Amino acid sequence: MSVDTATGDVEESCDNCAGTTPHQVQIKIRTESDKNENTEFSREPYRVTECMSCGQTTSQRMNNA
Repeated sequence: MSVDTATGDVEESCDNCAGTTPHQVQIKIRTESDKNENTEFSREPYRVTECMSCGQTTSQRMNNA
């Protein structure tokens, strides 16, 4: 994994492109519970990547990394 300092994009492998391409990487907090009760206790961090070449988006729960 490398970072392009000019754009901030991260070079990662993309299954759709079958190679290493620039990706935008973000950490997002998602609520996993469908119930309205105790939703504040069901939030988890996810690593979300988007390929800048093809637009494919993937996410991974950080507690499972």
